Amino acid sequence: MFGARNDVPLDRDASSRFLPWLIAVMVYLATMALVVAITMNKLANRWDQGLSNSLTIQVPTGQTPADRQSTERKLIDLQNQLAQLDNVEKVDILNDAELNKLMEPWLGKDVHLQDLPIPFLVSVELEQSNVKTIDAINTLITQNFPEASVDDHQRWLGNLLGLAKVIQMVSLLVVLLVGGAAGLMVILVTRMGLAIHKQVVELFHHMGAHDSYIATRFQIHALKLSTAGGLSGLLLAGFTIASFSTLLGQANSSILPSLTFSLAEWGLLLLMPLGASLIAMMTARLTVLRSLALMP
Repeated sequence: MFGARNDVPLDRDASSRFLPWLIAVMVYLATMALVVAITMNKLANRWDQGLSNSLTIQVPTGQTPADRQSTERKLIDLQNQLAQLDNVEKVDILNDAELNKLMEPWLGKDVHLQDLPIPFLVSVELEQSNVKTIDAINTLITQNFPEASVDDHQRWLGNLLGLAKVIQMVSLLVVLLVGGAAGLMVILVTRMGLAIHKQVVELFHHMGAHDSYIATRFQIHALKLSTAGGLSGLLLAGFTIASFSTLLGQANSSILPSLTFSLAEWGLLLLMPLGASLIAMMTARLTVLRSLALMP
């Protein structure tokens, strides 16, 4: 009587038709939320590493070509003075080609910078950011160019990193909420299956079948449905990631994130359908065992 086949005809239930689709949607949403969390973490690290130990000096070019040439000569002197400071690793005066590349995301290609009131930009890279070095740099700049301004990126970098952390936390919260919603759906479907096959379950129960055996029937059924739905959701998420990756590659903008993942990150994404299957399997088993424990 209790062979390898499923003695409870759960495959005929109408509720079973919708569970794989619901699991697929849940896995898709959880996978995309995890992708957002991973991408924001990598983007925040790139911002932090690229800007935390750097300064940008903006020097007005002047009103006439003669003023521009005079400013260029003084900038070279400033560059030499800054390079001699302790803890200063590199000092670069951005040329027109570098400025064009920097402004390309906003102004497009082949822009004549001489026609625009764009200041000279000096990039200063530090071995390690500290107050003493920054004060020395500010003193030199004030002596040579009182009208210049210094941006240490700390204020807006802190805001960006804070925003990135918030987005990561929200994305991870979405993953947890989706997992909880998937568990609730499995509970409802399992209880519906118990109600539909109440007489069969009670018969097995009174004939001496172990509760674990009956729970295994529902557990295997939930595992099959959730595995099919989880793989479908992961496949749809893969198509979505590939589409966004192609669009971001065509945009070719340094301010946009890139959807490239390491083997460990891909492995984490592949765990999403496995996690959904485990949640469905254990939830179905616990739900049945709890219901059977209440039977006389």
